[in-house]
Amino acid sequence: MSNQTIVTEFLLLGFSDVRELQILHFIVFLVLYLAALTGNLLIITATALDHHLHTPMYFFLMSLSILDLGSISVTIPKSMANSLMNTRSISYSGCVAQVFFLIFFAEADFVLLTIMAYDRYIAIWKPLHYETIMNRRACVQMAAIAWISVILYSSLHTGNTFSITFCGGNMVDQFFCEIPQLLKLACSNSYFNEVGIIEFSVCLTLSCFVFIIVTYVQILTTVLRIPSEQGRHKTFSTCLPHLIVISMFLSTGVFAYVKPISSSPSALDLVVAVLYSVLPPVMNPIIYSIKNKEIKASLRKLTGWRLFNKN
Repeated sequence: MSNQTIVTEFLLLGFSDVRELQILHFIVFLVLYLAALTGNLLIITATALDHHLHTPMYFFLMSLSILDLGSISVTIPKSMANSLMNTRSISYSGCVAQVFFLIFFAEADFVLLTIMAYDRYIAIWKPLHYETIMNRRACVQMAAIAWISVILYSSLHTGNTFSITFCGGNMVDQFFCEIPQLLKLACSNSYFNEVGIIEFSVCLTLSCFVFIIVTYVQILTTVLRIPSEQGRHKTFSTCLPHLIVISMFLSTGVFAYVKPISSSPSALDLVVAVLYSVLPPVMNPIIYSIKNKEIKASLRKLTGWRLFNKN
């Protein structure tokens, strides 16, 4: 244990050493952050205050917005602060917190998207029993089980990651503390345990994805039998945004954790990280509300914005 390196802080990847580009990075991330905050807070407010939206679908949508707010707040503010203050450091405890909460919000996001797929399946395949199956108690129980299981899962990941010995320096080749980049700094064989957990997580995630695909195949076969074109359009407008969100989130997230880790930072790693950690919280409110007449009507009542008067 004498050669163990005691790490008290990590250095995150900076977007540039040029001051003007650092300010540009701060402004771009600030715009994205404010867009995510505004969009998700509008959905949370609309679903909480409008009793017409007190249904399982909008309960889960509100939960998704809460998770998105948490997810984007884990990574962007610290990166913006570092650019503004021309620093790259993050404390050891700050890095631990980033890893824990990023895993928590990301996995809770995906579990919730899986539950939302099940909700749409029940609504379309068993409409007469929908209110009985997806009652308030069932919705709260599913959400609570998801959150509790993800807390345990995040604790396992975080504890296992930071139990390793770091002897490869303290430079993290990412703008936040990302597990694959932290594993590059490991000098003990204990990091293989975390690799095994990541592989198990990927298998579990892909299993959920298969469940979602099977669910939507069942949904689509039912939709295609709907005689009314308006009915088909309404169902597609509800389900397709869900599939878009899942595909964007899953493809980038799995790619980031499965692909071989390069010895030097690459632009691809940075782009992928932005796609799975920043873009979904910004895009989810747009995808879920732009074609949703109920959300637009609620926002129109709450804000009076002309933007929501258009179909």
